[in-house]
Amino acid sequence: MDVLFLAHRIPYPPNKGDKIRSWHILKHLAERARVHLGCFIDDPADMQHQETLRAVVGGECCFVPITPLSSRLRGLKGLLDGQSITASYYPREPLAGWVSQVVARHKVERVFLYSSAMYPFAHRILSPSRRVVMDFVDMDSDKWRQYAESKRWPMSALYRREAVKVLGLEREAAYRSDVSLFVTDAEVASFKAVAGSAAHDVRAMFNGVDHETFSPGARFEPMTLPGKPNLVFTGAMDYWANVDAVVWFADEVLPKVCAALPETHFTIVGARPSPEVQRLGRRPGITVTGTVDDVRPYIAAADVAVAPLRIARGVQNKVLEAMAMAKAVVTTPAAAQGIAATPGKEFLVEAGPQEMADAVIGLARDPGRAAALGQAARRLVLNRYDWGRSLSLLDDLLDLTPQRQGESAVVPLSRATGGDAA
Repeated sequence: MDVLFLAHRIPYPPNKGDKIRSWHILKHLAERARVHLGCFIDDPADMQHQETLRAVVGGECCFVPITPLSSRLRGLKGLLDGQSITASYYPREPLAGWVSQVVARHKVERVFLYSSAMYPFAHRILSPSRRVVMDFVDMDSDKWRQYAESKRWPMSALYRREAVKVLGLEREAAYRSDVSLFVTDAEVASFKAVAGSAAHDVRAMFNGVDHETFSPGARFEPMTLPGKPNLVFTGAMDYWANVDAVVWFADEVLPKVCAALPETHFTIVGARPSPEVQRLGRRPGITVTGTVDDVRPYIAAADVAVAPLRIARGVQNKVLEAMAMAKAVVTTPAAAQGIAATPGKEFLVEAGPQEMADAVIGLARDPGRAAALGQAARRLVLNRYDWGRSLSLLDDLLDLTPQRQGESAVVPLSRATGGDAA
């Protein structure tokens, strides 16, 4: 069986939130079918991974490099033409032409689309003879709505317009697909509430965590972080929601923690830190690492992992990974909403600056409670967030069996790379 897999970003290495999910899905499909992979490469460092993916999928591949400047210009043109920035961000050729050619050359009966932005590249080849699974992951339209609420005019108006346009794209993609997937039950409910008849078959397919890689007992180079307590945040630091989170934490929460615990240190771990984040690194008590080879030593060395996101949808991998490593996590309601954990039992959830500061201070002063919270968190991840269990849904949706298991290349991940999981 041949499966066409389209993604807005190369699914390897799994060092970013969306790439973690797409990589596990791609690997699962490649064990059961010949996969033809089409995707964009927005980071020159990822160009080196093309041959790795060719060996994994077994079918044809089309990798299209893009640059931020060219993508923004396409988005601006789309805006002027009355389209969404999202639908205009990616160049139509050569990927659209490659899709038509692959379908003509092979008996492609299954199509997997990763993110709503990929729907325009497949809508011409959709037919009753091809089963299509659309993985939205999160409701991107609602992210734009949240951005609009947090920005001033004119950006608020621009983001509000994009939210409306993207919702239209999401509705059309769902209507033309056989099944629509989201990462949580909450995302499913949110989409059903606004999608109307387009939401004819919408399901949740949960994320998982690599329990062996992100484990307190995993083998990696240990390190020591400065300060006591030491707090850590991991994430792609050019992603606006992450930037907003660490700036807010540094401005509003950290000074309150330091007032009670003067030796507190905050380490921000993640690739491509924005200018705002780089400026935080000039403050006493804050370190900005940039890209690191392995995020696990930073998580393991921390007393508390913080995830102070004020804008978030779906599941935050950074939270699950810290929980898998048995770390006490303090997060916000926005970042906690997609995780099936109990506040106060497996993590702490606080909304206001003083409440979050008090939670961090309490854990720092009571290491026993922090350890118990971390152990409960790891048990939850082991029981609830397993990739194999989640991805088995695809076998039913696409009528797949593990017939190619053992044929496709196995790509071992000896470390948690990149430090930029969104």
